[in-house]
Amino acid sequence: MTKPDPRLHPYRTDLAAEQLRDMVAADRYVPGTSKTVAAGSVSLRRTPQDDAAQDTELLFGETVTVYEDKDGWSWLQAAIDGYVGYAPTEALQDKLGAATHHVAVLRSYLFSKPDLKIPPIALLSMNSAVHVIDQDGGYSAVEGGGWLYTRHLAAIDDFDTDHTKVAQRFLGAPYYWGGKTSVGLDCSGLIQVALARCGQAVPRDSDMQENAIGVALPFDGDLSVLQSGDLVYWPGHAGIWIDSNRFIHANATDMMVSIAPLEHVAAHIKEATDDDIRSVRRLIPRNVVS
Repeated sequence: MTKPDPRLHPYRTDLAAEQLRDMVAADRYVPGTSKTVAAGSVSLRRTPQDDAAQDTELLFGETVTVYEDKDGWSWLQAAIDGYVGYAPTEALQDKLGAATHHVAVLRSYLFSKPDLKIPPIALLSMNSAVHVIDQDGGYSAVEGGGWLYTRHLAAIDDFDTDHTKVAQRFLGAPYYWGGKTSVGLDCSGLIQVALARCGQAVPRDSDMQENAIGVALPFDGDLSVLQSGDLVYWPGHAGIWIDSNRFIHANATDMMVSIAPLEHVAAHIKEATDDDIRSVRRLIPRNVVS
């Protein structure tokens, strides 16, 4: 029997989530404890080491389920996309109240007081979730401590409507494997972040997205069938079609988020890896991020 994808299922030979008892063999099973991310962003790593590969990032306010806390590392699963990995325990806190707002701009400083002249205590990125408990002038106090500029927030059910426009706000952001903030992000991270800002929860990695987002569009290389917002996938790479002269993607060629004609990108990838466009996905209405 094929084992479930370990990226999305918390199991090891010595430990597994209780809900996987009938799916995988492990020495013991635990139900897990709900926690909230308390840092602006934190790396979710493949192994419990500072120099281990970063698979994705967790953002302030995200809910996670912790299955093990050992030697300063928490082995956990993120609620937003199901990704499993290790994060520093110090970056987590007890679960807070339900989020009332999201950060709607690329990034915003969290202050200890509603005063722009004092040093900030954290930098929160787009899609970070907060529970607003008070307001003072133009600032909102959030549960867990700190104040955010109110105009940088959107109500939890207030979303953008065009993910291509959201993606373009990240132009020039550095390429960063596993990243999902304007400080750095990768190709699938750009798609996940842009769609999240539009209320659509999607998987983290490009191969997962390719099999889950919207519907597959019959595609034989004719660019005239594409519509703005279509997602284009190669093995290991992805981006968003804007129009006939513009395709946006986070890429390791420019080492940043950039725009280029799709035919130029496709030709470059074909030359470098011999890979052709493998699929195109067109969005359909999906459940919104909560």
